[in-house]
Amino acid sequence: MEVDINVKTFKYSGKQELLYTNNSPDSLKKVFYHLYFNAFQPGSEMAVRVKTGKDKNTRFDIDIDSLRPDEIGYLKIFNLKQDGVILKNELSETILEVLLSDPLGPGESTRLTLDFEGQVPKLVRRAGRNSEEGVALSMAQWYPKIAEYDYEGWNAEPYLGREFHGVWGDFDVTLTIDKKYIVAASGYLQNPDNVGHGYSDSKGKAKKGKLKWHFVAPKVHDFTWSADPDYIHDTFKGPNDVMLHFFYKDNGQYNENWKNLQPKTAELMRFYNQTIGEYPYKQYTVAQGGDGGMEYAMLTLITGNRSFESLVGVTAHELAHSWFQHVLATNEMKYEWMDEGFTTYISTLAEDEVLSKNNFFPLERSYNNYLYLALSGKEEPQQTNANRYEYNLAYELSAYSKGAVFLGQLGYVIGADKLAKTLKEYYRLYKFQHPLPNDFRRIAERVSGIQLKWYLTDWTQTIKTIDYGIKSVEGDETKTIIKIERIGSMPMPLEILINFKDKPSEVHYIAIPLMRGEKQNPYKTKWTVHKDWPWAHPEYELIIDHPKSKIKDIFIDPSYYMADTDRDNNSYFNQP
Repeated sequence: MEVDINVKTFKYSGKQELLYTNNSPDSLKKVFYHLYFNAFQPGSEMAVRVKTGKDKNTRFDIDIDSLRPDEIGYLKIFNLKQDGVILKNELSETILEVLLSDPLGPGESTRLTLDFEGQVPKLVRRAGRNSEEGVALSMAQWYPKIAEYDYEGWNAEPYLGREFHGVWGDFDVTLTIDKKYIVAASGYLQNPDNVGHGYSDSKGKAKKGKLKWHFVAPKVHDFTWSADPDYIHDTFKGPNDVMLHFFYKDNGQYNENWKNLQPKTAELMRFYNQTIGEYPYKQYTVAQGGDGGMEYAMLTLITGNRSFESLVGVTAHELAHSWFQHVLATNEMKYEWMDEGFTTYISTLAEDEVLSKNNFFPLERSYNNYLYLALSGKEEPQQTNANRYEYNLAYELSAYSKGAVFLGQLGYVIGADKLAKTLKEYYRLYKFQHPLPNDFRRIAERVSGIQLKWYLTDWTQTIKTIDYGIKSVEGDETKTIIKIERIGSMPMPLEILINFKDKPSEVHYIAIPLMRGEKQNPYKTKWTVHKDWPWAHPEYELIIDHPKSKIKDIFIDPSYYMADTDRDNNSYFNQP
């Protein structure tokens, strides 16, 4: 792409040439493009949805319907051709449907060219101009983006401010912009020595006051950039010689935080390299811009006027997305929990270590958020399309918190060591692909030897909850009978800690037949395996060959990694 930006009017124009290969087994008669900026207009589907949700979408601070014509966003397409032949197309707000002149067979390639014009909207969500912190341009979802065609067909979902799904490709982008502006972007800058000097147009006439920034981004599924005349640009060498770039506004109150962020970002990348797999590019950029924080290929846009801990926290989360979304490119519209949830899980652990928090239970917030959701009456299955959750809060807690609990609780089911190995295998086998939930499940099964179809089904496709309780404890001087009841409808294996008055504590383990296997002892205490508990049976009798009088107390799930919705019935205390 070649793009020219007018920083005074916030309008831009460009040309796009796309070599598209059909890697599917189907013949394609049409293609679709995303035109995201068209959502930032009064009366758009996104503008309506923001107002009609059953609760407020707190990510939108500006009423889209209030935008003036010079504040809206738009993206217009001209001269769309396939191998030089003009194509018929139909616009549906943020989706452009294009009828190909020649169907594209399996394995075939074609060249699609187009011209486009756009206007950068007033900053509403992620992308736009003149952020509250004074960043001039945050250019995300800004260009005509070809839609992904996968095993389910075209992913031509309208943009309602939620999630994305992109096509892998090699980007070659040239941005022409006012010479006062400094640009942060996905990819590698190809002409660093020429930035700062003028250039000539095709007729050899010098264009005064503008510079050309040339970037190449290989093996990515998006291209994002930001620009501001007052950016400070720092670099810091990260692990494996990855160059870390930092672009931020000169604000004396926060500059020190941005300086101190740089070695911490290197530590975070090192943590992810060790726990997931090596970052595959040689550059990563943290740029002030946009709203809150949002991940993109080889770059993140974050707000910068934060406390140091908050700055590290948002960077930890967005950097982790480089693995869970920008290398492991799940379809966020369908499986946002595999993106946001996995990222929340690993970034929580990373932040805890890098900031030396040493929390006893780092995932406590995610678990508490999930429990709130599960008991709220507003929860929907995680397989719900990201655009169509009834409640915005339900989407947020399901994607981020319940998604993180999916992994934390999986460690409870198969063992923390097996979970760690599963994450590494997942990355090794599926990087630069579009993995599905079953892909992850099958890896976890191979690593652990435990069947997990029941877990993936109940946790992500239903809103069934987990609730086990100690119903009664009876016994004599030779044995104790602990009657346990399953109150929630989701089955889980149980770990039951028994503390005795006269001997060391023990953990008693009850698997479920659906697992077709058992977890190994994760504790240093005695571990006793009992017969499986079939789901259809609502109660289970655990028999302990020890007097009831010698039992001090009993706890179901001493680890707290099982997301039991009512822990008040998980314990028993023997009366003196």
